[in-house]
Amino acid sequence: MTDLLHKVLDSLIAGNGEGIDESLALALGDLPWDDNMDLLALGGLARSLHGPKGTGTCAIINAKSGRCAENCAFCAQSGHYRTGAPVYPLVDRKALLDAAREMDGHGIGRYGIVTSGTALSDRELDSLCEAALAIRSECRIGLCGSLGMLTDEKARRLKEAGFTRYHHNLETARSYFPQICTTHEYDQDIETLHAARRAGLSICSCGIFGLGESWAQRVEFLAELRRLDVDSLPVNFLSPVPGTPMGSRSPLPRREALRVVALVRLMLPGKEVIVCGGRMSTLAEEHSWVLAAGASALMTGNYLTTRGSGYDEDDMLLNALGATRR
Repeated sequence: MTDLLHKVLDSLIAGNGEGIDESLALALGDLPWDDNMDLLALGGLARSLHGPKGTGTCAIINAKSGRCAENCAFCAQSGHYRTGAPVYPLVDRKALLDAAREMDGHGIGRYGIVTSGTALSDRELDSLCEAALAIRSECRIGLCGSLGMLTDEKARRLKEAGFTRYHHNLETARSYFPQICTTHEYDQDIETLHAARRAGLSICSCGIFGLGESWAQRVEFLAELRRLDVDSLPVNFLSPVPGTPMGSRSPLPRREALRVVALVRLMLPGKEVIVCGGRMSTLAEEHSWVLAAGASALMTGNYLTTRGSGYDEDDMLLNALGATRR
């Protein structure tokens, strides 16, 4: 093990769960690939020492798709690009409840309702809150909203309807964000997180890796999330979508994607780290390694516009690893 990794190990053992400092995190970007296995092992150790116990699962429904006014450069649902992604309005209560029942039956811990667009209208919010009350009365599954920008009033209504967590990604570092989106400001996303927290919702926020950001910008990004004290970090890897500005980018190499998972865990050792979009397309048969590298949860099932890993397949994976489900 290199001197650098010994310093990381000492920090994990001596620390109180605050995570490695930014100077150590930056130095890891120059670590030779021959040392990757040791780095991944440290990510796994950080989870064992400080992270959530057991392995969590979550799944989502694409409850409203397409024609988004934002121009996020990676997104199949942006109205600025022609991608062939499905377009439909908010699905009805039956569809939302049926999805909840299926996920609950598989023992999935959290159900994320995701809608395209900058924010929900008042009418859409009314419909969604009615569905949430029905879900909470029948299912044990945790309810998470990913519904765009929030005001304090909308956040309060979601909380009262039974939502317990709000998901809103910052996507990337502040310094790189103008390369990814120009239709809203970074601080608007941060204010949405604050509004959710003020309403008593837990916060789920991270972003997409492989957008062209530097290692230093990854560290900058995770340091911002640490300052915001987010509860859960959904780690996504770019799945290039033809028709978007990111459509011709190559996916991250597998060893780099796994190194990112370890970095997230080492910088935020006590938080939930969920590997979400791009797990299968980026890592293929090596996707189970995310748990060894420090991840504490998996998004199972399909993603918004791309295929993921089926519920049964992920059940088999977790059983084969002897993972305790939360």
